[in-house]
Amino acid sequence: MDTDISTLETLLSLSLGLGLAAACGFRVFVPLLLMSVAALTGHLELADSLAWIGTWPALTVFAVATLLEIGAYYVPWLDNFLDGVGVPAAVIAGTVVTASAVVGMDPMLKWTLAVIAGGGVAGIVHGGMAAVRGLSSLTTGGTANPLVSTAEAGGSLTLSALAVMIPFAGAALVTLLLVAGVAVIRRWRTRRGRAQGPRPTVVVT
Repeated sequence: MDTDISTLETLLSLSLGLGLAAACGFRVFVPLLLMSVAALTGHLELADSLAWIGTWPALTVFAVATLLEIGAYYVPWLDNFLDGVGVPAAVIAGTVVTASAVVGMDPMLKWTLAVIAGGGVAGIVHGGMAAVRGLSSLTTGGTANPLVSTAEAGGSLTLSALAVMIPFAGAALVTLLLVAGVAVIRRWRTRRGRAQGPRPTVVVT
C-alpha cells in the first residue's frame, strides 16, 4: 500500500513538472512565478535543493522578469529575435521546474528525467511556437504576431495553473501540445523551404 502511494506521488510530481516545463516553452518566467507563489502559499512542495524558488526575493525577481518578458514579445521583430535565442532558456527553465517539482526520487534519476523530459518538452513547445510566429510573420508581415504573443502568455499561465491544481490533466494537455508542436514545426520547415525555392544545381564539367 505504501509503495502504491509512493508511486502515485512520484507520478503526480512528474506530471506537475512536465506541465510546468511545457509552460516554460510558451514563456520562461511565468511557470517559475506561479511555482514561487504556490510554494509560498503552501500549495506546492519543492525539492529541498530548489526550495529557494519559494522565497520572497525569488518571487520579486520572477515577477519583474515575467513582466519584462511578456512586454518584450509585443515589440515588433524583437519577438522573432527572442524566439531564436529563447530555446536554451526554455530548455534550462523546463529542466529546473521539473527537477524542483519531482520529490522523493533519487537525485541522479531526477535530474536525468528533468533534462531529457522537462528540457525536451520545453524545447519542443518553444520550437512549435517559434514556428507559429514564423508563419505569422511570413503570411501577415508580422501584423498578427501580437495575437500570437497574447496566446502564448495566456497558454503559459493556463497550463501552469492547471499543472499545479490538476497535474494529470496538465500532463494530458502536454501530450497534445507535443503532437501539435511537432506538426507545426514540420509545416513551418516545409513552407520555409518552398519560400526559399529550389537550391541551384551545380554542374561540374
